[in-house]
Amino acid sequence: MSRAAPALRTPPEVRPGTVRAAGALLWRTHHGDLQVLLVHRPKYDDWSWPKGKLDEGETWPGAAVREVLEETGLHCELGVPLPQAVYDVGAGGTTRPKVVQYWAARQVAGDGELANEVDEVAWLTVDEARERLHYRRDREQLKALARSHRAGRIDTWPLVLVRHARTVPRRRWRGDDAQRPLDDAGHDQAKRLVPVLQAFGVRRVLTSDAERCAATVAPFAQLTGQRLLGRHSLSEEGFDDDPSRAVRQLDKAVARGEAAALCTHRPLLPALLRDLAKRTDDPLLRAALRDSASAGLLKGEVLVAHVSGRGDLAQVVAVERHTPC
Repeated sequence: MSRAAPALRTPPEVRPGTVRAAGALLWRTHHGDLQVLLVHRPKYDDWSWPKGKLDEGETWPGAAVREVLEETGLHCELGVPLPQAVYDVGAGGTTRPKVVQYWAARQVAGDGELANEVDEVAWLTVDEARERLHYRRDREQLKALARSHRAGRIDTWPLVLVRHARTVPRRRWRGDDAQRPLDDAGHDQAKRLVPVLQAFGVRRVLTSDAERCAATVAPFAQLTGQRLLGRHSLSEEGFDDDPSRAVRQLDKAVARGEAAALCTHRPLLPALLRDLAKRTDDPLLRAALRDSASAGLLKGEVLVAHVSGRGDLAQVVAVERHTPC
């Protein structure tokens, strides 16, 4: 019997001096068997998962897909979060902690050209990978991935809820509130949102027709060539008129079963999160979603619900939150 799916997982707040890294377990099925991709690093003569350190100001999901590309030549999109690895690194009696955030991931493109740090890659079965992995700690991610596969919950798509970024305060705005813009910090948050949505492969962007919501997801839409789909039902005014319309919009996204982001406002989030809570059979996950409905999201924060199936068969199997920098 598989363990319960992880509850809400926000990439960790780490102490100053901690080495922050991210990586992914690329997976595929071959003749019904689960296979995973390992990389060999000649410098250390070890087999491990593709991973690497975050650049300054980089998001954890963005770093994971970048490192996979740099080390394997493969573009990937992230799926469910996997257990973190926490250990000490250093030499000569001086060490510091290192935290590695992992995700399951699917290859979507790429030529497989290897980076200098990697001289060989191998697609292996779970048993083969377990034997070849150099570090015992790397087996924890493999176990979690195998459990998800056995439970039929490894093949997921992301439904992303975004609270709009920081805005010019209401007290300082004299025009129509629907036209109230982002402030400088909000525009920065919107830019930092781009690699997160890219990492999860978002292909459809729905937004409140308020300027502050559209501007939050506009940088992502512009970079990817996607069209923003404005929905009055996701606005505060539309919610005041008929609260059920926002939930129906989310229901349509679930029925469609395509990687999607919905950008909206604080008053709408509790209803949307409670609706998502009804779509999981994991009591811990359900409780976490309901807690998020009560506490809300920060401005510019992203909640990613990993969904297996669509329509009436859709099940939320994992959820993670990414706070704005």
